[in-house]
Amino acid sequence: MQIDLTLLLPIVAAMAAGGLIGAERSYNGHQAGFRTHILVCLTACVLMLAAMHQNEWSFLALPGQTVLIDPTRMPHGILTGIGFLCAGVIFREGFSVHGLTTAASLWTTSAIGLLFGAGMFQLAMLSVGATLVALALLRLLDARIPSRALTDITLRWSRDAVPREATVRDLLAQYRLRTLRIGHVVSADGAIHEHHIKARGPVPMDSDALADRLAAEPGLRGFALAPRDE
Repeated sequence: MQIDLTLLLPIVAAMAAGGLIGAERSYNGHQAGFRTHILVCLTACVLMLAAMHQNEWSFLALPGQTVLIDPTRMPHGILTGIGFLCAGVIFREGFSVHGLTTAASLWTTSAIGLLFGAGMFQLAMLSVGATLVALALLRLLDARIPSRALTDITLRWSRDAVPREATVRDLLAQYRLRTLRIGHVVSADGAIHEHHIKARGPVPMDSDALADRLAAEPGLRGFALAPRDE
């Protein structure tokens, strides 16, 4: 059986494009990485190819009738379905939401696969370049832009040493952290009172100094500092 290059070339290009984007995600330690992005781009491509080559479908129309199917329905279904996969890489930890950038890269990768499947090679390759610039090169630029980041802070206090919220806000303010929200969790026996805090501060945060300060705080049974990073 002779291989049709009009089918092979889009598939190879889609796998290469998905691999490039996935390699950037894998290099930065994200769960949806190299293989996941290849499969997303490949699947979108082959489904779009199937929609574009309807004349090869093995079905019989009713006698005397011609069946015409709009190929633009396929991208709608694919992009709807990819939303469920994207939702799987987004998770919440404390007050922070992680995985948004990886979910966006999966969504973009599926669109690139559709472009290859539709035969729009130039637009697809431009999209690959733009995506890699956004994920890799702009990461370097983002690190140089003055910014403020969110941090999740958990403080575990003994029952008889729980400070008032104003005291906690003042303590964090000494390290240029502005408290946005404070949640309270009390253990079943009432022995431990936790403050779950969402704070905003400069990047990089002086976490060592804050950790030393918290370690010396009387009545504090434990703490956790978790800077937000997508």
